[in-house]
Amino acid sequence: MMVLIFAETQKGKFKKAAYELAYYGYQTAQALGTECAALVLGTAEGAEELGKYGASKVYHVTDTALDTFDSQAYTKVIAAAAEKAGANVVIVGHTSTGKSLLGRLAVRMNAGSVPAVNAIPTVEGGTFKVRKPVFSGKAFADYEVKSENKVLSLMGNSLQPQEVGEPASVEALDVEVPAAQVTVKEVKRMEGRTPLPEAELVVSAGRGMKGPENWGIIEELAETMGATTACSRPVADADWRPHHEHVGQTGVAIRPNLYFAIGISGAIQHLAGVNSSKTIVVINKDPEAPFFKAADYGVVGDLFDVVPRLNEAMKKFKAEN
Repeated sequence: MMVLIFAETQKGKFKKAAYELAYYGYQTAQALGTECAALVLGTAEGAEELGKYGASKVYHVTDTALDTFDSQAYTKVIAAAAEKAGANVVIVGHTSTGKSLLGRLAVRMNAGSVPAVNAIPTVEGGTFKVRKPVFSGKAFADYEVKSENKVLSLMGNSLQPQEVGEPASVEALDVEVPAAQVTVKEVKRMEGRTPLPEAELVVSAGRGMKGPENWGIIEELAETMGATTACSRPVADADWRPHHEHVGQTGVAIRPNLYFAIGISGAIQHLAGVNSSKTIVVINKDPEAPFFKAADYGVVGDLFDVVPRLNEAMKKFKAEN
């Protein structure tokens, strides 16, 4: 018995989710009384670092054909690696890649699966239970997985990875890599800031900005904070901002440590995608805005006055500390 986590890479480098998964896999293995191993596919730098976050060993399938994601090929390789390693718990990130893999892996491994978990599983009397948010984050449900094999996907920012070990040995794993069924001609990725699902700091704005020409103060605040920018659905629909910045029930669901909602009323669809944020700060001139009910901190005022002053205060604080 072993826990196996799939550590994603992008352009040969590990994403933040990989270290979260390693630590989560380690905690899961502790609950099961076993060890956690990491699986890396394709070109990767620094795979041994996963050991610092709990992976006792790292398996590396080095075939460069795996540098391009193909869900069918990845599923076969991960399932084969799990069988060779003797792992009956496989954990992937709840990313676009992980979402593509979860169902396929569950079928191939004859496993019970739970997507979007956010808590360490509990094992009592041989009963394996894991918790996940339901009803757009308004409640939590505990799932009991009775199958021998189990596949989970972990929500981003569910836990802060901690260093619990030393760099791990990296072992080449020889498994058959099937020919890809999909030909990828071009990959376009957002460069620069941390992608929204991984971001710990997010500055978001809505129709209160009055137009795309006013977005400079939001960009400046995000730059000062080192945050990722986001927006509400009406803003994306009006083409004020790119659609990949749309957060909410019909956009990207996020769970940052700090979420600034500026000029956003707080419709239920928007709240559903951001209410797992650790801390929510709302800036709105309408004291009756629904968002204030969900806020940890709120400022009633004109955003065109408040945001520049907040930015200057943050710049001053950073300069003095």
